[in-house]
Parts: sequence; structure tokens; C-alpha cells
Amino acid sequence: MLHFTPTKMIAILVAVLFGVLLASPNLFSQSTLDALPSWMPKNQVSLGLDLQGGVHLQVKVQQSDIAEERLENLESDVRSLMRDRTQGPLGYSGIRAVGNKVTLRLLKPEDATAAKERLATLLTPVVPTGTLLGGLGIVEVEQTELSVGVLEFTLTEEGIEERLRSAVSQSIEVIRRRVDELGTTEPIIQRQGVDRIIVQVPGFDDPERLKEVIGTTAKLGFHEVSDTMSAADALANRPPVGFKVIPTSDEESGEANVLIEKAPKIPGEGLVDAQPGFDQRTNEPIVTFRFDNKNSQRFCKYSSANVGKRFAIVLDDTSISAPVIRDAICGGSGQISGSFTAQSANDLAVLMRAGALPAEITFVEERTVGPGLGLDSINAGKTASMVAGVLVVVFMLLAYGTLGIIANIALAANIIIIGLLSVIGATLTLPGIAGIVLTMGMAVDANVLIYERIREERRSGRSLVQAIDTGFRQALGTILDANITTLIAAFILFYLGSGPIKGFAVTLAIGIVTSVFTAFTLTRLLVTLWLRYLRPKELPKRFIKLVPAGTQLAFMIYRKLSFPLSAVLLVGSLVMFVAVNLNYGIDFRGGTLIEYKSKSAVADLGDIRGRLSDLNLGDVQVQEFGAPDEVLIRIESQGGGDNSEQSALAKVRDVMDDDHTFRRQEVVGPTVSGELAQAGTIAVIASLLAIMVYIWFRFEWQFALGAVAATLHDVILTIGMFAVLQLEFSLSSIAAILTIVGYSLNDTVVVYDRIRENLRKYKKKPIRELLDMSINDTLSRTVLTSVTTLLALLALYFLGGEVLRGFTFAMIFGVLIGTYSSIFIAAPVLILFKLRPGAMDRSDPSPYSGQEAQEVK
Repeated sequence: MLHFTPTKMIAILVAVLFGVLLASPNLFSQSTLDALPSWMPKNQVSLGLDLQGGVHLQVKVQQSDIAEERLENLESDVRSLMRDRTQGPLGYSGIRAVGNKVTLRLLKPEDATAAKERLATLLTPVVPTGTLLGGLGIVEVEQTELSVGVLEFTLTEEGIEERLRSAVSQSIEVIRRRVDELGTTEPIIQRQGVDRIIVQVPGFDDPERLKEVIGTTAKLGFHEVSDTMSAADALANRPPVGFKVIPTSDEESGEANVLIEKAPKIPGEGLVDAQPGFDQRTNEPIVTFRFDNKNSQRFCKYSSANVGKRFAIVLDDTSISAPVIRDAICGGSGQISGSFTAQSANDLAVLMRAGALPAEITFVEERTVGPGLGLDSINAGKTASMVAGVLVVVFMLLAYGTLGIIANIALAANIIIIGLLSVIGATLTLPGIAGIVLTMGMAVDANVLIYERIREERRSGRSLVQAIDTGFRQALGTILDANITTLIAAFILFYLGSGPIKGFAVTLAIGIVTSVFTAFTLTRLLVTLWLRYLRPKELPKRFIKLVPAGTQLAFMIYRKLSFPLSAVLLVGSLVMFVAVNLNYGIDFRGGTLIEYKSKSAVADLGDIRGRLSDLNLGDVQVQEFGAPDEVLIRIESQGGGDNSEQSALAKVRDVMDDDHTFRRQEVVGPTVSGELAQAGTIAVIASLLAIMVYIWFRFEWQFALGAVAATLHDVILTIGMFAVLQLEFSLSSIAAILTIVGYSLNDTVVVYDRIRENLRKYKKKPIRELLDMSINDTLSRTVLTSVTTLLALLALYFLGGEVLRGFTFAMIFGVLIGTYSSIFIAAPVLILFKLRPGAMDRSDPSPYSGQEAQEVK
């Protein structure tokens, strides 16, 4: 284990230096990077919205709109084909569209065959989006004959789903064009699931304007206004076939509604340009537009034939203007006037240039962080990371002396994490910083395992070189087993989580991999060089010793206390969960959260409550958040669908923005909150099952059940802690619980690995004595790892900012409970599962032979 060829040595050092090189661009400004040679790495870690400020939106494309529009088109197509003069009209008594069906009643039943042949074009399969031509296609419309002379056309579910997929793809492109027009830098716009789109705009601090620009459907059309019936008569009676009544926003016209033809004479897709401007006569804001050649000719022809008639410029079923055609309009351009401001005219021009959304979208989730809070988060994260690093470095020096210096060099080499995040283009969020700080505490675990095993082998009489060689060899399996369990939890968190929680999972997973690499390659190489060149005679002296050598505590006796104590705590936690329940955050129950900073020295909470109580928003909570001038406002879910949450947010912003500085806001509709709750539960269950299977595979069934029992113990007590203290339970809490699962299993697997080793080595020792021996053998490592992790978490708790305080408190509680359960629950429970000496005989052969494999009395 201690032999390194020059090639292998160089490869390890080059890999570490390359990782440091990849991370180095994060230390320089962009202008400095631009001046560097082209071969130098220049990728930097992208900061999440919670660190640099910006807007995160999740929008849902409404499938109902798509189905409704497709049904209208189907009805129109049936009517047009039946009236086709080139083939000869076919008489019908009625065409009716209801639900997802269009029913056609023929005047003459004998025309049924001709009608079927004529309408057969409606049944042609369509090629799915993203596939090559020539496939079987998807049937959008099915035809049935209900009775003689009555045909029914039904929209299929597959056809609607295909239209939805196509609409989402089209919406992504339209939204991207609209956001790009706002001049933002590096927006992220991507599909999520079947009908969702994620929009992230870093550095943008006006969420209301962004939502207005994104959320407006912007279906523009030029429609003929009816001159045979007024809008009032149409409302009182019934509009003519092919016409509809829509409202008007043109206040100068004196009309509330206009009656227009449903089908536009000129569709909005015919525009090639739109620009804001000012009317030369009135100096009022207007929008000028220009048609392409084809539609310019169409508009010229239409206007020439309809001089003296009115036409309406319609945007999203609202008439902006309905002027009278005075002369033929053949220039291919025109202007839209109305009650515009300079900004609204500019936004309308942006919408017209970007094109219309294919369907209405709904905002189901919104998270906005102001630039001030983002800067505060960065500073808090840097401070917490630096303090955590210093605490861990000092502690390792005190615990291991010269070997502690080597461990700290390996720990510093974990800057590779930043380099890998830069290469893969990952986004670093506030939970991501938490993952890095947590990794700093856990990164020393592998070194502690190795060093403690080396000391144990040295105490058993081996020479220094033999002890170091055996220590590395014996620690390898334990290191892999312990970290793979945490890695499993990180993977499941990544695939089942969303947004910032995925960022946490990515940093945690990369941190685990890099820490194992640096501990088992770089640390081993540095220890080998220390032996080769300094030729020490003994292991370095340690300045602190938390667990004396040769400790022989009878832990199994205490199971008579630990089992009843844990049973009482578990029952109490479940009772509190059922009786009191958790203080669910908006992630799980929906609603709105807004953070403000008062422009005065101290926020007047009473005044804020008074303002908000007049808005009739239901349960509104106002509390101080971190500092006297910082306020956190929580508003319950409005219960009127996803759009109602947006209305509540707008009302609060109206009464608060004048004398308070906006810092962040989160809006989660009932659709997303239900999905998040389900995903969180599935994540915990899936991680436990996956880890149980792994431990069963690596050990025996008793170990798998014992590990799950200890982990459930930790999870339930953590949930009970949330219920008792009424801490907010959010997505970050799910991340904390899953990390606790991984950490607890890390501890448990280290103990189990030693139990497995001793079962092979001491085949006749009573199981209680063997379990006591195994726990004592690993006790020093357990205590040292817990202390280093707690040092990092305490720095994060006190210095990481208010946003992460609940998360880190749960982690601190989890580390303490995990350490307790690995000693007093996971090992003693093996006795209940009837584990016996010799249980590992069916597994790998014992690595010991001769005298070492005999019973030691």
C-alpha cells in the first residue's frame, strides 16, 4: 500500500494540481480571465439566485387552453369542409362542440358516405414533436357514426398530449426571446416535466414586470368588426355564427365591448417588426408595426375592399383599438394607439416581436432574491466557510500532530470540489454552500479512520511501517462502505429533489468523492514521503486525546436503558407529530413568503400587521427575522388556485414597497406544494430502501435491518424535534433529514464493519463481548469525526445567516442523535436479531490466518 512508482506519484500530484487549476478562475474577475492565454481554464462556478439575486419562476402551460383551442379549430375545419364550394356544399342541420367532441348532423342521411370521405383529412395522423418523418404518427381525431346521418369527431388524449408537448417547446422559445429583449444576462429557461417551464433570470430585481412580460399570451390579430349587429344586441340575444363579443381597452371609443369575427383577417404571425414610439400629433406613446410581404398584400387587399368599415386590433381577446378604415392601407405598416405608458408600449412591442404563446401559462412557483440579500448571503457563506475551515484545521493539528498537517493538506486539496463544479457548469446555491461546509467536516472522516487504525495496529505490536501499511489496507473497505451509503442518499436527493436542493446534493456527492480520493491517494502518498525522507521512529504525539487508549466500556449493559429511553422518545415524537403536527413551510402547504428590510432602524411590526390585515388575505404572520430592521411575512395559501397567490403577493407589495426594501419573496401554489410534499416523502423512503439493499448485500440481513432501525430512529426523532420546537419544515429540512440519514449510516457502517471483521477474527467470543469490543475499537474515530463535523456545523449555524439556521440546527441535532444511535441502537439491536459468532462464515474468507484467527482470551 505504501509503494508508489514515480509514474503513479506524478499522476496523483498532476490530478490534484489540475483540480486546483480548474478551481483557480473563481479567484479572479472576468476581465482578468479574459487577459489569460486561451489554454487556461476560465469556467467559474455560477452563483444561484439566492447568492447573487434574481428571479426564479416555474410556469405551467394550461392543457385546458390547448384542448379548447384545438376543439374550436376542429369545429371550424368541419364547417369549412362541409361548405367547400369546389367540391360542392353538403347540407347539415347543426355542428356542435361539447367537451372534447364535435357532433355533425346531416340534412340528408344519404350524404354520410360523401361527408366521411370529405372529412377524412381530419383523421390524418400527425408526426410527434422531435421525431423523424415517416413514423406511424399520432391520431389526433377519431370519427364514429352515432346514428344514421350523425357523425362524431373526438379529440384523443394522445393528440392533446402531443399538442401540449409542442406547446411547451414553442413556449420555451417565445419566453426566451422575450427575456432576451429585456437585456438580462445568461437567463436559464428549460423544460421541467411534461407541462412545466423553469425560468431563472439572475440579477433581475423586478419580478412583477418579468411575470407580466412572460405571462402575457400576446395573441395578436386583426379582426373584422360586425356592422350588422351591435355588441349590446349580441350580448342580449346571441352573436351571429362565427362572431364573438370581446371587451375593449380603448377608453376614448366610449365602448365597453365590440362584436368581431372569430377568425382574424390578418394573424399576428404576419408581423416582422414592432417598435415603441410617440404619436407626432399628440405625443402619446404608441406602437408601430410592420407586416411581411405576404400579409402586407393581404391587408392592402382587405382594406381596399372595406373602406368605411371598422376593424379591431385584438390582443389576447381584448380590443386595443377599433378604427374605421378611411383609405386603403398598402404600405405594410401601421400603428397602435391606446392608453399606453412608455414602458407598457415598450413591453407590448417586445411581446409582438417575440411572438405569441401557444397557450395561457400559470405561475405555480416564484422565488425572488433582491441583490442586497444575495450579497449578504455570499458574505455570510464566506465567513462561515473560513471559520469552519480554521476550526477543523486547528483541531486536526491538536489531534494528530504531523499527521494532522498531512490531513489538512488533503483537506485543502478538496478545493477540487469547486473546480469540478466549474467544469460541469453547476450552480452554487446557499444549500450548496452548506453542502461544502458539511463536506469539510466529513472530509476528515476518512483520515480519522486511517489514523485511528494505524494507532490501533501500532499498539498491537506492529512496527511503524507495518502499522501504517495495515492501517491503510484495513481502512479502505470501511471508507468505501461508509461513504457509499451517504452517496446513495445524495443521488436520490438529486433525482427526487428540485432547485436548490439539487445543488446541495451535487456539492455533497462531489465532496464525498473528492474527500475519499484525497484521503486514500494524496494522504497515503504524503505519509509515504514522510516515512521515506524523515524516517520517524514513532507516530507523532497528539496534543489532545478525547478517548483514552485501551478504553473498555461495557456498552451492551446500557441497552437496558437506551432501548426504553429511545422507545419513549420515539412514541413522544409520533404523538407530537400527530397531535401538534409540523410547522410546514410554504414549500409544502403553499402560500407566500416575503422578506423586507425596513428603511428605519427598527421595523414596526404592529403597523405592518395593521396594513396587511386590511387586505383580507387570511392568516398573515409577521415576525422579526435576524435583525430588528428585518421582517418576514408569511401569508397562508389563498385557496383559489395558483393565480390567487400572485394576486395576494401584488397586494402586499403595493402596501409595503414604499418604506421597506424588498429582499426576497417565495410564492408556491397548491399544485407545486402537493408535488413537493410527495417528492420529499418518496425521497426518504427510497433512500432507506436503497441503503438497506446495499448493506444487506455487503453484510448480512441482520445488519441491514439494524441499520434501517437505527436510521428510522434518527429520522423520527428529528421530525419529533421539528414538531416540539415548531421549527419551519421546508425543502431544506428534507435535505437535512436525508443528510442525517447518510451521516447516521456512515457512523453505523463503520461500527458494523468492525463487527464484521471481529466476527471473522474471534469466532468463539460471546456476541455481547464482541459488540463491546467493536464499539470500543471505533469509539475514538466516532468521537473525533463527530467533533469535526460539529465544529463545521456550529460555524455555519452562528455565521451562515438566518436563512440556513434552521437547516444547520437540524443537522447538529442529527449528528448528535446519529452518534448516539450508532453506539446504543445499531449495535445492540443485532442481539435482538439473533446475530451469532460465525455468521460471516458464508461471506468472504477471513483476512487473518494462523494465530490471529484464533480466539484471544
